Amino acid sequence: MLAKFLYQFTDYFIGFNVFRYITVRAALAAITALVLSWWIGPKVIRLLKKYQIGEEIRIEGPQSHQVKRGTPTMGGLIILFSIVIAVLLWADVFNLYLLLIFLTTLVMGLVGFLDDYLKSIMKIKKGLIGRYKLLGQISVGLLLGLVIYFHPFFDGLHSNTSVPFFKNLEIDFGWFYILFIIFVLTGSSNAVNLTDGLDGLAAGLSAIAFIALAGMAYVTSNVKFADYLNIIYLPGTEELAIFCMAVFGAAMGFLWFNAYPAEIFMGDTGSLALGTAMGAAAILLKKELLLLLIAGVFIAEALSVIIQTSYFKYTRKRYGQGKRVFKMAPIHHHFELKGWHETKVVIRFWIVGILLALLSLSTFKTQ
Repeated sequence: MLAKFLYQFTDYFIGFNVFRYITVRAALAAITALVLSWWIGPKVIRLLKKYQIGEEIRIEGPQSHQVKRGTPTMGGLIILFSIVIAVLLWADVFNLYLLLIFLTTLVMGLVGFLDDYLKSIMKIKKGLIGRYKLLGQISVGLLLGLVIYFHPFFDGLHSNTSVPFFKNLEIDFGWFYILFIIFVLTGSSNAVNLTDGLDGLAAGLSAIAFIALAGMAYVTSNVKFADYLNIIYLPGTEELAIFCMAVFGAAMGFLWFNAYPAEIFMGDTGSLALGTAMGAAAILLKKELLLLLIAGVFIAEALSVIIQTSYFKYTRKRYGQGKRVFKMAPIHHHFELKGWHETKVVIRFWIVGILLALLSLSTFKTQ
């Protein structure tokens, strides 16, 4: 860890003392990830174009998206590379919170990479079979749940979660907490995956969510802030703040190339990794229920798919002909088909994401 190495020289120059501050390391993690994304982005794009590793656009999707066919995908590699290097440089890699979120993110990034590899390189249309992808999500959630529930580090809070808007109110799930973690992690990774359908949408919303999570991790790790805000005090979560800021920087750097018209898509490599990291951060901070606000747009996207699919199956079974609630799901396509330009949908969803992030932060003071 570069920060720890530099701090050793404090005796020779007092300026090196800044590397012990969380705010400094978090800012450096964000800047490092951002710069790395900008540096490696063009190289990855050229490489993907050279080997013609491009996105296949669904025929049943909006016709305006057909021009995107062949756009390089698997851009999540840019995000993951930037996060890994930034975290290794500026975070405490022996911190248990960091190790858990780091490993879960990388594992689901690997699952997403396998899906992208099968679709874009092996030309298997459906990529990784859905049940295998789900198996990966459940396995990661189960592993995280077992560690939190049984590891002595989490004694006293191993099955608890805080309830937003209520002072000192917590829910103890008992054994069901492991299942709850699996549900949260699977839901968050799928939600981000479904949202990744417009240029810059998932990357921008992820950046917004992770900067909010970084703030939560910081105050949760500070005993004075935690006491003043009446929230659970979790020493060690400051390293989660550094991780979240690294993700923020990587997402913003990737957005430079992913903004309309996108030069590259993140693919499942990026969306599954980001969604898993988002869910894992909320779980480790005991803010699983607050994730409903932080990731509100992502959740709305996932719910629109569930509603659309369920209603279509119900009406087809009952009336012999399936009917739809939305013009198309996920819901961002619904607004496109209503006549909104892609950039208008993205920017308006970003605005909603910012408002929800601010609302989630405001719950600390109301508790």
